[in-house]
Amino acid sequence: MTAEPAHHWPVPPQDGYTVDDLLTLPDLPPHTELIDGSLVFVSPQRYFHSLVIDLLVNGLRRTAPPELRVVREMTVVIDKRNGPEPDVSVVGAASVGGWEQTYFPAEAVLLAVEVVSPDSEARDRMTKPFKYACAGIPHFWRVDMTTADHQPIVHVFKLDNETRSYAPTGTHRGALKLTVPFDIDIDIDLTEIRL
Repeated sequence: MTAEPAHHWPVPPQDGYTVDDLLTLPDLPPHTELIDGSLVFVSPQRYFHSLVIDLLVNGLRRTAPPELRVVREMTVVIDKRNGPEPDVSVVGAASVGGWEQTYFPAEAVLLAVEVVSPDSEARDRMTKPFKYACAGIPHFWRVDMTTADHQPIVHVFKLDNETRSYAPTGTHRGALKLTVPFDIDIDIDLTEIRL
C-alpha cells in the first residue's frame, strides 16, 4: 500500500494564477504572494525581521495622521496577476472596509516597506519595488540588516512620477526621522533589545 503524500500542491493554470485565485484558494500557506501569476511561498520569519516590522508598525502608528492607517503583511493588489504582500503598508483610512478585509488596492497605498530576508532578497530589492513604482505607490522603504552589528538600515525612496521609478532620498541608522510622507520619528536601534 502506498502512503498518501503529506501535501497536495496546487497545479497552476495554463496562464498562471490571478489575484482572485490568491484570495480564494483554500489551504495556501500564510503570507503567500502572487508575483507575475506565480504563487510565492514565504519561508519562516527570522527574529530580526519580526522585530523590525514591530518597531516600524508601532512607530508609524504613533505618528500617522488620522486619515492614514498602518497595516502589516497584507496583500496589495497591483493588477490581475500581482498581489505582493509588503511587510508594512501605510494606507488611506477610507480604504479600510472592515475587520474581514484581506487586501488593499495599490492606489490606496502611500508607503510600502520591505524588510529584506535571505530567501526574498531579489524580490525585495528589485521585483517588488519595480512593481510598487509602476503601480504608483508614492513611497518605498527597504530595510537591510548590517552584517557587523545586526542593526537595521532603512533605505528611503520616493516615486519619480515621470519615470515611474524610485529615487533614493536617504539612508537611516539608529533613528528614522523624516518629514515625508508625514512627520516620522522612530527609534530603530536594536542594541537594547534582548535576544
